[in-house]
Amino acid sequence: MAPDIHSPSQCIWLMRTFTLQQSRTEVYTPHGGLALIGHCLNRHTSLIKTARTVVKRHGIPNIELIRTYLGLITLGKSDFEAVEPVRTDPFFKTAMGIKQSPSSARLRQRFDEDARALTPLLDDASVEFLQSIEAPVSPLAMGHVALDMDVFPMDNSQTRKEGVSYTYKGYDGYAPIAAYLGQEGWCLGCELRPGSQHANNGFLDTLKRVLPRARALTDKPILLRLDSAHDARDNRDFLREQKQVDFLIKWNPRKQDPLAWAEKAQAQKAWMLDRNGKMEAVLSENLSDEPGLRQIVKVTVRTSDAGGQLYLEPEVSLEGWITSLPAEVADEQQIMAFYSDHATSEQFHSEFKTDLDLERLPSGKFDTNNLVMAFATLGYNVLRWMGLRLTGPDAPVRHPAKRRRLRTVMQELMTMACRLVHSGRQWVLRFGRHCPDHLKPPRETIPGQSAIA
Repeated sequence: MAPDIHSPSQCIWLMRTFTLQQSRTEVYTPHGGLALIGHCLNRHTSLIKTARTVVKRHGIPNIELIRTYLGLITLGKSDFEAVEPVRTDPFFKTAMGIKQSPSSARLRQRFDEDARALTPLLDDASVEFLQSIEAPVSPLAMGHVALDMDVFPMDNSQTRKEGVSYTYKGYDGYAPIAAYLGQEGWCLGCELRPGSQHANNGFLDTLKRVLPRARALTDKPILLRLDSAHDARDNRDFLREQKQVDFLIKWNPRKQDPLAWAEKAQAQKAWMLDRNGKMEAVLSENLSDEPGLRQIVKVTVRTSDAGGQLYLEPEVSLEGWITSLPAEVADEQQIMAFYSDHATSEQFHSEFKTDLDLERLPSGKFDTNNLVMAFATLGYNVLRWMGLRLTGPDAPVRHPAKRRRLRTVMQELMTMACRLVHSGRQWVLRFGRHCPDHLKPPRETIPGQSAIA
C-alpha cells in the first residue's frame, strides 16, 4: 500500500536533512560555459593586440573592459551594473582572463569615451572569430548562400536616450539594421540607428561594409534578401554591379493598379482556384528598363471570406518580388519559397532583444549603445557556434534543426555548474558526474593555464 503523503509520520522517509556550509577555499560557479567564452576571445580573435590601438595613458587596459563586458553579454546581462557582483568572482575573472576588474561607473565612462574607436575593433573581431573557427556556412538548395538584412525595432519608450524616436511599430525606440549569413544565421553586423530613420536611409553604406565580410566567409555566390523598404532603384543598380551577388527584394506595389494586374492574369489564363471565393495567379515579367531582372507578381482576388460570406465587391491584392536570379535557377514558386525563408531573421532579432537582454539598451548615449550592439554581435556568434554542439548526433533527441536558439545554448552550456580547483600550477574545471556527455567540453586548455577535467 502506498503511504499517505498527507500523514507527517509516513512522509519523513521522503525527506532529507541538509547541513548548510560555506567553503573557505573551494570555488564553485553556475556559469561553467564562461570558460569557453574566454577561450574563444583569446584564441580566435586578435583583440588583445588591436585593443592597444585605442591608446590610454593610464587606467585599466581596454582588453580588460572587453573581456568583462563580453562575459556579461553572453550571460544575458547588458546593464553596466551587472559587473559589480563579478568583480570579486574568482571564476569569472579566471575564465575571462581578467586581471583588473572595472567598476560599473568606470566601465560606463570608458565606453562613453572610446565607443567610436572600439566599435570597429569588435566588428572585425566578430568576422575574425568566424574565420578562425571555420564556421560552416550552409547554402540554399540552388547553391547560393543567403544573406538576410533587415531593420527591427527595439522598444526604449519613456526614456530620454540619445537617438530614441518614434518607430514604425508605434513606440519610441531604436531601429538597428542586422545582417545574417547562411542557414546558421551568423551575424555580420548589427548597427544601431535612430528609431525614426527610414530603413533605406544609409542602407548602401551598411551594405558596403557587410558584403566584404560575407565574401571573407564563403566563396559561394550570395543571395541578398531584402524586404520592401529597400525596393529602390539605387540599391538594384549597385547590386547589379557586384560579382557573384544575386538579390531577391520584396516589391512595393504602392503605385500599382491591382485591377490592371488582374486583367493581365485573365489574359494569360493564369488563375488558380485556392478555395471557393478566392483565386490566385502568379505572373513573371522581365523589367524592360533593368536588363537581367525579373518581377514576380502574385495577384489574389477574393469574392468571399473563408466562411463563405460574399463581399459586395471583389478584393484584389498584390504581392511581388524583384530578383536577379534567372528562371533556370529558380522558378516562380521557388522564388516565393526563398523569400518566405527570409522571415527566419525575425527569430534572430528576437534573440538579440530577449536572450541577450538588449531590448532596452543600457546607456543614454547613442555611440555607447552602438558599441553594446557590437559586443552583442560577437557574443551572439560565439554562442551560436557553441550551439552547434546541441545539433550533433550525441545531443538529446529534439526536432531537427540547423541551429539552436541562444536561450537554449545559455541554459544548457553556459549554466553548467562546476568547481574551480587549483592543483599545482594548473587551474582545473571539474564538472559533476551528472553532466551529460553531450555537454562535456573537450579536454583542452582554456585562458591562462587552465584545463578542463
